[in-house]
Amino acid sequence: MRRASLLHVTWIVGLAWLLLSGCAAGAVPIVPTARPTATPTPSPAPTATRDRALPTITPTRPIATAGGPTGTPLFGAPLTVATAGVSSVVGIVAANPNAPRIEFFTADASAVPPGGIITLYWSTRNVSDAVIYQIVDGARSRLWNVGADGSLPVQTRRADRGVIDFVLSVGDGVGRAEQPLSIPLACPDVWFFSPAPNDCPTRPAEETQVIEQSFERGRMVYIGSLDRVYALFNDSFDPAWVVIDNRYDPAIHPPSEPSFPVPPGFFQPTNELGFVWRGNDLVRSRLGLGAQPEQRFTGVIQIGGAGEGGESLYVGSADGAVLAIAPGGALWEIITPPS
Repeated sequence: MRRASLLHVTWIVGLAWLLLSGCAAGAVPIVPTARPTATPTPSPAPTATRDRALPTITPTRPIATAGGPTGTPLFGAPLTVATAGVSSVVGIVAANPNAPRIEFFTADASAVPPGGIITLYWSTRNVSDAVIYQIVDGARSRLWNVGADGSLPVQTRRADRGVIDFVLSVGDGVGRAEQPLSIPLACPDVWFFSPAPNDCPTRPAEETQVIEQSFERGRMVYIGSLDRVYALFNDSFDPAWVVIDNRYDPAIHPPSEPSFPVPPGFFQPTNELGFVWRGNDLVRSRLGLGAQPEQRFTGVIQIGGAGEGGESLYVGSADGAVLAIAPGGALWEIITPPS
């Protein structure tokens, strides 16, 4: 039994070999390949969890911009020194020690009467000479070339009024330094009336012959010391007054003119006033007829300080008031004395 089983197994193995051999002639052998392996996909590395708190920023001093506030210096604002339109800041940056400098410019009196002498004193540094100007009507008029230090007597004019102005100048260009000096002028004369003007009279009051007459639209005044006739209009037209030199000669001119009839209650001017009134159409038409007879008396006049157009004239009127005649024909008014 055991032998038969062995033979049977041998037969089966042989048969299988024959079958395989026959198939091998027409079949392509299959070569097994390596089994593919899966490519691992890297997982993202875990990131560290960051603190959500924002970092602290140390504040810095803001930068000053134009027009904004700037820091205040520890010792206050720096001193500014101006020289001929150029300003130099010192204290933080020292000024040029060699620049021209005026230490003082003064006078020996706080006021001087017109016509008196005023002495100027000055001291400068870093220059060998200087120039002093007198300012007249806003312009540099008289000048004196002087040393760096010294004194100068100046003769004022009798006609000077108000203040007398000087300028001390040293150096030149951007290095020039100047200093003004104003000295009040004492008023040598007093006004003959009140309330008095604020300015100073140019001369003392004087007595003179005055002829005055009132008209329908103004008045006429003759001033003997000036030998002039003033026609003062109150019709609100320009000029407010005119002045005419006196040409009346009683030896050859009649005191009045009969061909000028005057209605009752009015008066024809005569003599100096009538000569101007009859011969000047503008004066006659603007004034009209005389409202009162002329008055002759010894009056007082005084010349006031010169304004833009000249001097002012003040005339004592026959009724106790004062006629103030401004320069240039612009204005005249009546100054009433206090009661």
